[in-house]
Amino acid sequence: MKKVLIVTGGSGGHVIPALSIYDHLKNYFVASIITDIRGTNFINNNKYQYDLIDVPNLFSKFYLLPFNLIKFVFSIFKSYFYLKKNNINILISTGGYMSLPICIAAKILNIKIILFEPNSVVGRANRIMLNISHKIICYDKDLKLLPIKYTNKIYLIDRILRKEIYLCKKNNKKDFGEVKKILVIGGSQGAKFFDQNITNLVLNISKKLKLEVYQQFFDNKKKLAIEKKYNNAGIKHRLFGFDENLSKNIYDIDLAITRSGASSISELSYLNIPFLAIPFPFAKDDHQFYNAKYYEIKNSCWLIRQNDFDIVRIENLIISLFKEKIDYFNKKENLEYISNQNTWDNVNKKLIDLINEN
Repeated sequence: MKKVLIVTGGSGGHVIPALSIYDHLKNYFVASIITDIRGTNFINNNKYQYDLIDVPNLFSKFYLLPFNLIKFVFSIFKSYFYLKKNNINILISTGGYMSLPICIAAKILNIKIILFEPNSVVGRANRIMLNISHKIICYDKDLKLLPIKYTNKIYLIDRILRKEIYLCKKNNKKDFGEVKKILVIGGSQGAKFFDQNITNLVLNISKKLKLEVYQQFFDNKKKLAIEKKYNNAGIKHRLFGFDENLSKNIYDIDLAITRSGASSISELSYLNIPFLAIPFPFAKDDHQFYNAKYYEIKNSCWLIRQNDFDIVRIENLIISLFKEKIDYFNKKENLEYISNQNTWDNVNKKLIDLINEN
């Protein structure tokens, strides 16, 4: 039986689909996971076992570069012995700098390397490893920053979602209720902008429409401030941090206001929840913008740059969506079309076929 190692780390956008890949493969192969400290924030220790590898970010602090280079070389040796000891046959890398030493070690050992790119732009680590990879799993055939000579390595697949997402109730509303339900997902990066601006946006809209709000927070001090504002405005609300069970309870959400991390908008799309995307402007290679652009081109979301955020304009847009309805339900119908072929079994077959390739 083939032994498959999934290497992941950094953000939830990489770790969450990596865990889903593991769930797809664990009953057919000897599958295992390796991650970094940051990645452990998104892994449920009761559900998944994993190993840790400490990989330095070479360019985080320039004055530490010599020391980090030594640590990086050491991590290659450590990865080499790990792969050899565990007799790994196939390495699946979700990108990020922590994957580099393991990929290098895998190349030395002649282990097949499969890259996974959840974004619409090829990440820097994946670009570095393209030459030594067998395939790159992705959702978009028009991957940005992918050199033409590597287009033959693209392996298209439906969006890889957590298994429990397929069990969640979808948004099948044909009309709005008296209370409009809004979900706010600010992400772990640039959450301050959402805490301030989107909270104020909700407060403004609540003066014209009756609202119920589900909003993510990352700072307890900010949570208390947001809570106070909503209480004073009489807005029914629930604030939450990282909640892996969130998708079970949002089937009746009317509109999401969100960053555009690959996992977040993939799940919203599958659950038929129309969303307004405000990409994190400092994401590497502007990948969040292109993630959302994929949906905007298909007329299935609203996309606004953070630098173009105008609270009055956005307020008017959202109110008009709820009152005029046509644009809203057109986009909702298009979301349904995008994900109608995405099933656990379809994705499972594609992944297993890839692993079993000679």
